[in-house]
Amino acid sequence: MGELDTGYVDGIAYTFGYCDELNPLRLTLPLLHAGLDLPTVQSACELGFGHGVSVNIHAAGSTTRWYGTDFHPPHANFARRLASSAESRAQLFGEHFSAFCRRDDLPDFDFVGMHGIWSWISDETRALVADFIRRKLKAGGVLYLSYNTQPGWTPMLPVRELMHRHFKVGAVSESHNGMVAEERMQVRIKAAVDFAQAVFATQPGYALVNPLLAERVDALSGESPNYLAHEYFNRDWHPMSFLQVASSLVEAGLTYGGSADYRDHVDEINLSPAQCGLLADIGDTGLRETVRDFCVNRSLRRDYWVKDPRTLSDDEREAKLLAHRVILALPRASVVLKVRGALGETLLPEALYGPILDALSSYRPVPLSDIEETVRARGITLTQIAKAVTLLVSMGVLLNCQDDAQIRAAQPSAEKLNAAICEQARHHDDVQFLVSPVSGSGVFVPRVPQLFLLARMHDMQEPAQWAEFAEAVLRAASQATQTTTGLPSGAATSFADLIAKAKRFAQIHLPILQALGVA
Repeated sequence: MGELDTGYVDGIAYTFGYCDELNPLRLTLPLLHAGLDLPTVQSACELGFGHGVSVNIHAAGSTTRWYGTDFHPPHANFARRLASSAESRAQLFGEHFSAFCRRDDLPDFDFVGMHGIWSWISDETRALVADFIRRKLKAGGVLYLSYNTQPGWTPMLPVRELMHRHFKVGAVSESHNGMVAEERMQVRIKAAVDFAQAVFATQPGYALVNPLLAERVDALSGESPNYLAHEYFNRDWHPMSFLQVASSLVEAGLTYGGSADYRDHVDEINLSPAQCGLLADIGDTGLRETVRDFCVNRSLRRDYWVKDPRTLSDDEREAKLLAHRVILALPRASVVLKVRGALGETLLPEALYGPILDALSSYRPVPLSDIEETVRARGITLTQIAKAVTLLVSMGVLLNCQDDAQIRAAQPSAEKLNAAICEQARHHDDVQFLVSPVSGSGVFVPRVPQLFLLARMHDMQEPAQWAEFAEAVLRAASQATQTTTGLPSGAATSFADLIAKAKRFAQIHLPILQALGVA
């Protein structure tokens, strides 16, 4: 069905992004920070998986049995092809929530994830999903939920209404002019954005009392139509406060477990001393989270909710924290000790972070207990290590790690999925993530490095051979694009550039990808 039938813009494909928060392994540090027990995730579900990049990576990179649905046929078909390539056990459907959530052949789940869904569905559908979670999430199980929130989105509400109305008017008055549906959608979206910018160019009173809004509206022209379509132009678009969301989830038997954004667990980079003091005196979770959102002007929440959580004793929490493993995912020399929080950019102290990074320089999974033993002589405590590791994971410097048995079990399906994604790189750069069986998560690998890896899969061992292979593939793809569209495909990469990239890839990036089980 089209957007006039469902209220959802399905005439234009969504992006091929990856969401690490949907990886159940990521639960560990936030839940332990809150003193809550961890579920053993044997079965998991993603509702509204888009092109299925995340769900396929997490299914291929772990022993978890994944289920999920996305009603848009091109999305579901692409996702199922990836699952078939990986030979994973993922069960992926192309059903609306109204059908999927009423299926009687689904297991109960230890983890349910929804990224970018809650704010874009109707009240009726949210009630249906909340009931599904109430019935199908196990005791101790976790829900990951992201959603647009207030107060950060509040100034944009009238702007979105303005653009959406122009978009709807355009649907009635436009001339098709022989364009395919996706092209017509792109034209309408661009026209709506241009109209909003034209309104702001007149310096309306609303812009004067919201001086940062004009810049935000101008930035829309730099976004892809695929992103804008699904962010702004659905019929349902509801940025909600934490309290509004909590009212639905508490009724479903869930308790707030903590933020899935690791940076939120380090107050020093987000809150002033006065704000920290204010929040410390607020005992009610709903009120405290609402005040925190005001303090940081939050526009997107990423939250974990737990069904019937079990609180850990201090000894239990410490034991699980010490057993948690992480791995260095960047060259040690390239790590920049800066992180951006709500207060802006913060420099991280070398005296604390340097020894921790040095303890991980073997590029293998290391438990926090080993890090503690290595840095104990420097007076660094487990509490400091946990906070530092949390920030380093948020920066992409470290990845959480599975245990060795899970890594071995995931290796075959991870290899198959990575081979399939690299093979797709012959034709396009849609999927720019590969799966690490070590972390069970996605690792950013753009098209050209994927082609280098594909060359290695074909027994080409030297960087010069990888460059030659990549050049031939890119040249053939460029010619095919020009033949199909009559338009040039963009700036070509010179062979000299490819040689340089291949040598750098071999020297710097390949060893890390090998440590992560990607290559």
